[in-house]
Amino acid sequence: MEKIVPAIEELIQQISDGSTLVVGGFGLCGIPEKLIRGLRESGVKDLTVVSNNCGVDDWGLGLLLENRQIKKMISSYVGENKLFEQQFLSGELEVELVPQGTLAERLRAGGAGIPAFFTATGVGTDIAKGKEEKVFDGRTYILEKGIIGDFALVKAWKADLGGNLVYRKTARNFNPLAAKAGKVTFAEVEELVGQGELDPDYIHTPGIYVQKVFLGENYEKRIERLTVAKV
Repeated sequence: MEKIVPAIEELIQQISDGSTLVVGGFGLCGIPEKLIRGLRESGVKDLTVVSNNCGVDDWGLGLLLENRQIKKMISSYVGENKLFEQQFLSGELEVELVPQGTLAERLRAGGAGIPAFFTATGVGTDIAKGKEEKVFDGRTYILEKGIIGDFALVKAWKADLGGNLVYRKTARNFNPLAAKAGKVTFAEVEELVGQGELDPDYIHTPGIYVQKVFLGENYEKRIERLTVAKV
């Protein structure tokens, strides 16, 4: 099956209003920036977005917030985005905060076909409100549900024609989990190689999880907070 698409619009047009998106990245590292910009230009709205964080005010998922395209955000860390705070406090944005390890496991579970699991994280806090509790070996656990998105948007370093993906260093972060947690997964990549050119031992996401691949160019790779030492 041909997985390589020449234009990002071919991917974006498949995403409709009200879709649930699982988006890879951590901070601004490893985010699918071309797909996010394509979503902004498409104007698709009422999105539920599952991602570790929501970018910054002028980049990443923050661009969709600015354009009022996100209805609900399921994430772990949201402290770098003033617009996020404003929309949440005004009631414009629905937010579900999830402990980071729990979010990772909810995505992993969804991708593995596991509907729910018990964890001790969040017991006795607001996170546990309304959730089923069970005691195992004298310790209380809460039930967390796996996450499956209508679409997953991920960013990889390399892909081959079969959609096998390799991520670069820490840009791997949430991307492999996100790729498996989407019913349909779109990957944007920096390099495209021929079939068989990737060492099977170094493939992070097998192509069976990836439906379409887009080759991007001129990545900005912004830094969230630049700290330099005085010399």
